[in-house]
Amino acid sequence: MSFLKEKNVKVNWKKWLNYQSIVKQVPFIFFLTLLAVVYIYNGHMADKTVRKINATAKEVKELEWEYKSLKSEVMFRSKPSELVKALQPLGLNELNESPYVLKDTTESYLTQTANR
Repeated sequence: MSFLKEKNVKVNWKKWLNYQSIVKQVPFIFFLTLLAVVYIYNGHMADKTVRKINATAKEVKELEWEYKSLKSEVMFRSKPSELVKALQPLGLNELNESPYVLKDTTESYLTQTANR
């Protein structure tokens, strides 16, 4: 404390608050105002982005659930026993005999005519 008393430091407020010094500080005040506006805008954009991300994540979960349920339904309906049940009203039945092998006669005809 004695150091301050010896030096007699006085703050001259009139020097800092006169018209000229305030006018000199106007560009800096505008710069600070611009920074504040950009900071507020950035905060709003971040909140908006977070809301979009959450909405998209919720939609992805719903679509994933729908995909899994449809996939399990398709797998269930594609079982042979379920196919037989679904096709009986149409008059289609399961084969009891082995399938016939059909041969194309035009291929054999073309090979015979080419050899002549």
